[in-house]
Amino acid sequence: MQIKRLIDIGLNEDLDGEKDITSNAIFSNETGKYNIMAKQNGVLCGIEVAKLVFKRVDRSINFLPNFKDGESLQKTDIVATIEGKIKNILAAERTALNFLGYLSGISTMTYQFVSAAKFQTIILDTRKIIPGYRILAKYAVSCGKGENHRFGLYDMIMIKDRHIDAAGSIKNAVEKVRKKYGSKYLVEVETASIEEVKEALECNVDRIMLDNMSIENIKKALEVISNKTEVEVSGNVTLESIESLASLKPTYISIGALTHSVKNFDFTMKYAKER
Repeated sequence: MQIKRLIDIGLNEDLDGEKDITSNAIFSNETGKYNIMAKQNGVLCGIEVAKLVFKRVDRSINFLPNFKDGESLQKTDIVATIEGKIKNILAAERTALNFLGYLSGISTMTYQFVSAAKFQTIILDTRKIIPGYRILAKYAVSCGKGENHRFGLYDMIMIKDRHIDAAGSIKNAVEKVRKKYGSKYLVEVETASIEEVKEALECNVDRIMLDNMSIENIKKALEVISNKTEVEVSGNVTLESIESLASLKPTYISIGALTHSVKNFDFTMKYAKER
């Protein structure tokens, strides 16, 4: 239902409850065929969402995908063929390509990070996502062979610096969440220094985040932790730095850029021939 609402919002932005006035002026009930083509190499995501967009405009449109989400694309690949009334295909085109471009951009970038990491470290997303798009964006990360961090504030305890500063210490914060929830949720603590790492380790938390630490401090922190708990490295991770970070063999590396700084994947739609 949430995805359908997003589709309706996108279509309404383009059509304003009316129609594509340009296409309606040129075409009546003529039918035709169009191909959606990749203009770059990457990883596909959003093909079923694109299908829903076209079907939302006109249920009689025939949407024929040639690839599945998570599959590799090469430049000029025909991703899907669409058949039906020309004016209705054109009315849905931009909204469908916007979803495809955004989601395939995420899956492609994720795969680039996963491939560059090389040391079997798990690549995680974050919650830094445009409101309303979390389910889709996290799905796109999985299509790029990354994994999902917590979906929201409701499915995992993450004690961040904002909590620690107000609670007085890591120990105080952990004790309070353990008192309220026991072992119901995994508990992760964000740390920014070796002293904080030691304090978090003493609290027997499930995961320690090393936030914006230098390579030297990450090495020291991993020595202190010594495989006693999971470790997540986070903060300004780039394609240039990912291999050196992964070589230290933390359990996870989380990357906000997967969803907040994504570059749209470039698709186009071209007229093929009349039916």
